[in-house]
This record gives sequence, C-alpha cells and structure tokens, in this order.
Amino acid sequence: MKVAIIGAGKLGITITEALLSGDNEVTLVDKNSDLLQKINGQLDLLTVNANAKQISFMKEIKIWTYDYLVAVTDNDEKNMVICSFAKHLGCPKVIARIRDPEHVKQIQIIKEALNIDFIVNPDMSISNEIYKYLVEKYTLNNGCYSSGKIAVIEFSTDKLPVLVDKPIHNVTKILGDMQVTAISRNGKVIIPRGDTIILNGDRLYVLGLDEHIQKLNDIVHDKNQYTDLQRVMIAGGGKSGFYLAQKLSAFGVAVKIIEIDKLRCQYLSEHLDNVMVLHGDATDPNLLEEENINEMDAFITLTGFDEENLLLALMAKQHNIEDVVAKVSRKSYADLIENMGISMALNPLDMSATNILRYIQGSTHIIFSQLIQGQAEFIELVADQKMRLLNQPLKNLELPEGVIIAAVHRGDEAIIPNGDTVIKNGDRIIILSLLSNIPRLEKLFRSKRSRFFK
Repeated sequence: MKVAIIGAGKLGITITEALLSGDNEVTLVDKNSDLLQKINGQLDLLTVNANAKQISFMKEIKIWTYDYLVAVTDNDEKNMVICSFAKHLGCPKVIARIRDPEHVKQIQIIKEALNIDFIVNPDMSISNEIYKYLVEKYTLNNGCYSSGKIAVIEFSTDKLPVLVDKPIHNVTKILGDMQVTAISRNGKVIIPRGDTIILNGDRLYVLGLDEHIQKLNDIVHDKNQYTDLQRVMIAGGGKSGFYLAQKLSAFGVAVKIIEIDKLRCQYLSEHLDNVMVLHGDATDPNLLEEENINEMDAFITLTGFDEENLLLALMAKQHNIEDVVAKVSRKSYADLIENMGISMALNPLDMSATNILRYIQGSTHIIFSQLIQGQAEFIELVADQKMRLLNQPLKNLELPEGVIIAAVHRGDEAIIPNGDTVIKNGDRIIILSLLSNIPRLEKLFRSKRSRFFK
C-alpha cells in the first residue's frame, strides 16, 4: 500500500512508523527541511521538503498513484485544501486532521463539499472518552461487549474479591473458561502476564465464551452504574476542554473551566452555555481553594503541558476527588502515572494514530475494533495465509509485552487460546493491544513478502 503523509509532527511520525512496520511504501512531506533531515537519520523512507498545497507538487509525486493521502499538519484549512486537491487529482482516499470547533459544527458539509473520506479530531476523541468514563463509569457498553460467541466484561475486584492478591495463572483456574485480558490500575491499562498479581481496586476486563460471561455478569455487574455526576472542574480551556465542557454541560453537569489565556477565556465565555469560565492559573492552590475544589466530583487536566497536567492531577488527588483524569502525551511518563493513583490517563496522539490506522488498514481484514479507556484496543480480524502467525503454537510467537491473542473464532467454534493453540487460515482472531504497541503489532503479524492488512 502506498501512503503520503503530509506533516511531520508527532502524529505524522507515529502514523509513519506504524505503516513502515507493515511494509507499506510511505512518503513523508513537510516544509521543515531540518526536521526531515533528522527523520531521515531515524527512519528508512522517502521524505520530501515541499509545500503540499502546490498543485505542481501533487503532480510531481503523481498523487493519483497513491492509495491514501493523510494530511495532519497543524492547520485545519491547509489539511482540508491538501485533501481536496489530492482527491481532485485522483488519489482514491484522503484523510484530514480537523480540530477547530467552528469546523466541527459543519463537519459533514466539509466532508461532502471537499470530498474528504475520513476526518480525525484528537481533541474530540479524548473528550468523548473522558465524557464516557465520567458519565457512565465504565468503558464497554453496558459493561459487556459481545462478538459472536465471545464476550468481554469489565468489573471491579470488589465484586469478586476472591481474585485479589492472586497471580493471573491462578485466576485463570478460578475463572475456568475465561481469562483476564486487561487490568485498569490507577489510570493505566495493563496487559497482564502469568505472574501479574491482581490488586484490590483493580478493574478487570475478562473475556470468555458468551454464555460464561453472561453468568459472570449476573454476579459482578452493577445494574445502575450511571454516576451522580454534578460538579466538574477542567484545567485548560483548549479544544479538548471546550468539547468536554460542552458535552458535560449539555448533560446537566455544573462545569468550571480554568484557563490562563484571557483571550481564550473570552472565546469560551461566548461559545459555551452554562459553563463558568475562570481566568487564572490552575496550578495556583489558592485559586483552586477559592473555587471549592474539595466539592468537585471530578477534576480533569487538559492543559498543553504534560508536566502541568500531572502536577494538577496530583494536587486533585490530595483533595480526595473521586475521579481525576489527565491528558498525557509522553509515553515515558507511563510508570509515573501508575504510581500517582489517578483515575485515567489518556494519550490523544495514540488515539488519533489508531483511528487513522484503523481506517487505512481495516477495509479488508478488520471486523471490529473497540477502545478501552482510550489506552488499549480490542481488534478482531481475519487470519490471512500470508501472516507469520499461522501454523505455529502461540507460545512460539514471542508476542511483545502489551499484546495478547485473546480469542479465536474457527467456523462455528469459539476458542479461548493457550500457548499450544495454533492459528489457521481463515480464523477470526480477537487481539488486545495497548495503543502504544500498535506499530509493533503491525510488524509482528505481517509477512516477510506481503503486507499484514493489505
């Protein structure tokens, strides 16, 4: 598959790395020659220093010979124009990153008028996940998700305390034909190994045959899990804060946004109904005290700086706020987040890259994908005879940490696999992977001579 990526920022690089792992032909375009030179020293791909809005450039690279163009520069209008030009010149599929709320209000008209096939909005994605967590207090629909004869359920260990302090290999014996595929602990999703110990307060994602999961559901699932959410404070009035405040306010929640930029405060005040906008520094303890942080049901940190978000989350935890959610883009902070004990940490970069990759790669083999807490993804796909994983025991695959083959559909049979299970051509496989490991997942399952998904 041949893909042109316009914009060598963090999102563009993340998508590029994942596509290269799948043996795709990628061209990365940016106007910053120094940045491209640095990338050339790290990745083996074609880079082009050019203004992608120029029709002459599009013709020069023969954009009609590409399967996809992905425009992810930091400018919405530029992304839209680039996609429109590429589609006009014959590129089959075009994808644009569009973030501005003014554009989002008329996104369907933009797609139709400019002939854009797929739009990704990082800020909208992260606000949707936070909203879903706060309002529903679980991340799978009704706490349970089914695919064929396989189902997944999410519940807290206090519903089944017999599992606490047990390693996963013992838990499997207790659960029988079911397995713990993921653990949400202190805001971080973990793909467990056999020696991982389940701790008190963990939320478990258990997968098994549908009939067994339904019986477990009767034991552990709360019938009324919609939270009595009344007061939420948001630190950071950027696009993510705007979208989240808009959704929470419409749900009937009393929302306060703290934003340090005065002009941005004016914009928020003019465009948000029934939301209190405060001009100030959210890291100022006196301001937080004055605005009654102790009375908040949830505190969300959405500033543009990871360090500030983590500091604010820590301050909120010290005030014993039940739900504390932080936006954190740096993967290197993963261990720090786990030790802080916050409710959930989200990486908008991973979420956006995954949305784009699923659109590009999912047209042939992927049957469904389901995000959990915005950090991991269940993927169901059809095993191809060219994939490396076929005809060998799973224990020989050397799966990377953070990836698990959770279930297999073979004809009418549903299999909860073990180390001796062998994947066959035509099997439908359910895989769980951390979003940060999606590039490694692509590399693991591709063939040496052919592409994984195409």
